[in-house]
Amino acid sequence: MADDDPYTTQRDAGLIVVSELEAAGFTDAVEVGRGGFGIVFRCRQVGLDRVVAVKVLTAEHDEDRQRFLREQRAMGLLTGHPNIVGVLQVGQTEGRLPYLVMQFHREGSLGQRLHQRGRLPIDDALRMGVKMAGALETAHRAGILHRDVKPTNILYTDYGEPALSDFGIAHITGGFETATGIFTGSPAFTAPETLSGHPPTQASDVYGLGATLFAALTGHAAFERRSGEQVVAQFLRIATESAPDLRDNGIPDDVAAVVDMAMAREPRNRPSALELGESLQQVQAMHGLPVDEMALRPSHRGDRPARATGSAVPPRRERGGLPVEVNSFVGRHEALAEVTQLLKAARLVTLTGIGGIGKTRLALRAAAESANDFADGVRLVELGELRDGAMLVDAVSTALGLRGEAARPSREVLEDFLFGRQLLLVVDNCEQVIDAAAKLVDSLLRTCPRLHVLATSRERLGIGGEALFPLSRLTSHAVQLFADRAAAAVPDFHVTPKNEDTIAQICSRLDGLPLAIELAAARLRAMSPEQLLQRLDHRYALLTQGNRVAPARQQTLSWSIGWSYDLCTPAEQQLWWRLSVFAGSFELEAAEYVCADGLLAQELDNLLTSLVDKSIVVRTERNGVIRFRLIDTLREYGRAKIESSTDLNDLRRRHLDWYRQLADRAAADWFGPRQLSWVKRLESEVYNLREALEFALSDAPELAVELAARLYWYGVARGALTETRRWLDRALDATPPDSSKDRITALYAAAVLAGGQGDVSAVMARAAEAQVLADQITDPVARGLAKVAQAFSALLANDYSRVSTCIAEVLASAEDPLIRVSAMILQGWRLQFQGDTGRALVWQEKALAVSQAAGEVVFRSILLWSLGVGWWRHGKPDRAEGLLRQCLGLAHQIDDPRNAAACLEAMGWIAGAKNDPRRAAVLMGAAEALMHGVGASPAVLPDLAVFHEECVQRTLETLGAQDYSAAREEGAGLDFDAAVAYVLDAPTREDRQSDHAT
Repeated sequence: MADDDPYTTQRDAGLIVVSELEAAGFTDAVEVGRGGFGIVFRCRQVGLDRVVAVKVLTAEHDEDRQRFLREQRAMGLLTGHPNIVGVLQVGQTEGRLPYLVMQFHREGSLGQRLHQRGRLPIDDALRMGVKMAGALETAHRAGILHRDVKPTNILYTDYGEPALSDFGIAHITGGFETATGIFTGSPAFTAPETLSGHPPTQASDVYGLGATLFAALTGHAAFERRSGEQVVAQFLRIATESAPDLRDNGIPDDVAAVVDMAMAREPRNRPSALELGESLQQVQAMHGLPVDEMALRPSHRGDRPARATGSAVPPRRERGGLPVEVNSFVGRHEALAEVTQLLKAARLVTLTGIGGIGKTRLALRAAAESANDFADGVRLVELGELRDGAMLVDAVSTALGLRGEAARPSREVLEDFLFGRQLLLVVDNCEQVIDAAAKLVDSLLRTCPRLHVLATSRERLGIGGEALFPLSRLTSHAVQLFADRAAAAVPDFHVTPKNEDTIAQICSRLDGLPLAIELAAARLRAMSPEQLLQRLDHRYALLTQGNRVAPARQQTLSWSIGWSYDLCTPAEQQLWWRLSVFAGSFELEAAEYVCADGLLAQELDNLLTSLVDKSIVVRTERNGVIRFRLIDTLREYGRAKIESSTDLNDLRRRHLDWYRQLADRAAADWFGPRQLSWVKRLESEVYNLREALEFALSDAPELAVELAARLYWYGVARGALTETRRWLDRALDATPPDSSKDRITALYAAAVLAGGQGDVSAVMARAAEAQVLADQITDPVARGLAKVAQAFSALLANDYSRVSTCIAEVLASAEDPLIRVSAMILQGWRLQFQGDTGRALVWQEKALAVSQAAGEVVFRSILLWSLGVGWWRHGKPDRAEGLLRQCLGLAHQIDDPRNAAACLEAMGWIAGAKNDPRRAAVLMGAAEALMHGVGASPAVLPDLAVFHEECVQRTLETLGAQDYSAAREEGAGLDFDAAVAYVLDAPTREDRQSDHAT
């Protein structure tokens, strides 16, 4: 390729005597490439009759020989990694030319693919990025810097796996050095600091991978040599300019944000290779793509080994995890250091300050920096949309993924979950529910001795042991923040000697408040810095004539938001305060329905786009769905504009009506192939659904009954049983009994949830009321649900005859497949409890057939577990194990750790019966830990407890107390993903027998 091709670094190479390779046993040599100081041949290795790549040193200088030896050593240390090209053999020819033998990659390099086919699809680019991040992290843990990560150094195996190659200029800690200042990499993929003469670091490798991702996503390098451009000019551009905005190439915001972080100009702002890979995995999960593995060796700090590449079990994004940062972290580095130190010394640290000063951003970065100090990690609970302190415990439990399936108060379940965990809990925006937050945090810290809490609030929590960190305005870093955000708004904006004084004055007028600075920077789309300063001076003059009672910084923020509001057109202002009715994010269609009121759809779309351009509204994209949200502080400002007007209730009624329609569509379409899509859709609307329910309870309680009933199945699927039951009970208790289908549905749902939590008396009361009301109407769905509730209450009372009668009536009259499946499941349980396993299995198979025909997954998961346990009790352990493996995979897919734990428990019983006691102990330990991890009770059905006890006793006797305890602890140490992989990645008994037979 030409010398100015950014994908290739050319070095002069001497002639290779092909006959010397033949004498060494390598025939049919064909040159396929030139490395930094040698030539690569495709050869046939005669002794093993295989095609290999042979790299031969042709340079004669000692330094070149040292580099070649360093490449041998680096590749030798990393051989075996699935995404790093391994060395098969090293040696010298008769003419003393050193060579190394590698696998030949006939599929070529990423660079070749980009030249031949153009950009990669986003899913392929993300996959490559995750794999290469794992390769780099492994190299870094081994003390190796690659120093030349670029597309031509990423080869593809015959199986489509990317593999990092060419460690020819690598640096090995404790090994040979390369002189500082000697540039040996490819300019377009080299970090700015390296081009400026600084020694490469791990962050430099991350930059190279970020630049490679940029090329993969666009088909060209970020800093290609321009026509006629001198190399030094290219170097200068790379060293001084930010990478072009990927969003201009149609790349989604979250993907672009991750690449931007990797290519940050400041090395300290880049993630590690591991963090980059995890961010890419999160993006994959957010877009609904398969989540790829990073193959990692454990470090010397005792990291848990990663599962093998190609595992059948993709990792899930854990609830409560920290979000990916979408723009750079500017300033606050001294504050960050202080907060991280405070977290080491105090169990409660509260960041205080006015809205918009940057509390959340600092808390998230401090939590990320401190994550390694907490064995059980960091979890985030966002309270910005919560207004009712009574819902606080449920909101925290839901954010942590707890399943309210124990007959205990929610606070007790939460405390039990956190007890014993060494965990940092980040509680953001406590000021909305300050009293409830203070009481809950105080209780948790008293009962959970290893828990640490990092809170953000506009005021202190005021409890014992609280370490306060009041956040002050930005000073020296304010200009840097303005420049960073201005460049995002206007890509060609730069701070220059001509405008830097103006920008400094702007930041001073804004009192160094981050939100105010970001709002102002967005205005550069429409005005120059000088015009912006002039507007600010005028606004500040008005401010000084007004009321100065409020603190100065609070006034500054208030008038800067007011200034942004005044600069909007009347139509934009109106949309701003109308959008404040939404809690959390919202879709365009919701905004059109709730906020249009006289506006044409196109007019509203244009206004919304304008508010996005002004940084009033934030636009995000996830799984191909575009959503919008108002920043919390701006939402409060908009809400204050309409708080006292009649417009607010009208807006809230339209908001409620929209989410009633959404829940109605979800309920009607629930028992079908789009079930998981509805789960994800409703999950993104959880704050708006809470807001709608709360308003309905005060404005029209009968609509709260309807909405809560429609959301029942979603609550079951997500394991939010306590919160779902609370909404149902509040709605039912707020309305008089009436024989409506909605009320009967809500009574059925409340009865089932009460039974799941062991509240038998509530089951009886709700089921009885449902039956009384159903007897007054002819609606077949309402009557069928009431009769199923009666059957459920009879099952709990061991009245098997009444169960059978109720089920027979349901199946004789109900046509709704969801009702029929519910009845069939109860009939199967009834027969199993009576010891008639054979007939129970027949009913469960019937129910499974209905579920599979409909294409739904929630019932199918439950049925696979029931059938697995049933066939085991019926003396068919191999068939049972196969069904339970299916169930486990499905439970993992739908993120149901409670049912997964039930599968693991049953598979433990089977392992014990098959004389595999250690596996039985591991599986039971994993099941118990998984149940505990979601706040659920291990005992699901009382008649199964005997099998657990029998398995424990048999396993304990076989292994002995010490080995039994060790195996249980091993299982307890597996998280959801690892526990599922322990089963699904291991061969079944049938597989092992088949292997032996062949």
